[in-house]
Amino acid sequence: MDYFDPDSIPGTEPHRWLMLENIQEIEAWMDLNDRELRKLLADKPGQTQGQGICFSLLHGGEIYVHSTETGDILLDVTADAAWVAPVISAATRVAPPAGQVWALPQGSLLPLILGLNSLIATSHLVLEHRYRGAFAQRQFHRE
Repeated sequence: MDYFDPDSIPGTEPHRWLMLENIQEIEAWMDLNDRELRKLLADKPGQTQGQGICFSLLHGGEIYVHSTETGDILLDVTADAAWVAPVISAATRVAPPAGQVWALPQGSLLPLILGLNSLIATSHLVLEHRYRGAFAQRQFHRE
């Protein structure tokens, strides 16, 4: 669940997903979203928790994606999106966690997006999201 109304902040509204055809397009998409997120966060110095991207999936559910300062990736996969766990595991080579928060190593974002590409309905920037679970809280306190 987002803790703000995405339609109330310019730049955070959902965008229909367009299939990315190759790795270069995915890298360009990642770079564009990183720049846009940095622009939106420019007036919020010191905020290093909970910002990122939200993917709404075609068959239900959402995945919130946050990268830490060290380059690790946290995913909050909502209960309605639990069906996508095998795709995430196959794309990132990480076993599913006991809860809904996944911890992925550096370099996992590109293969993750490549694996999810055909399953995403929309994406939007997220300025604040509270990741659930003790593991996620430990990750944030390390930053």
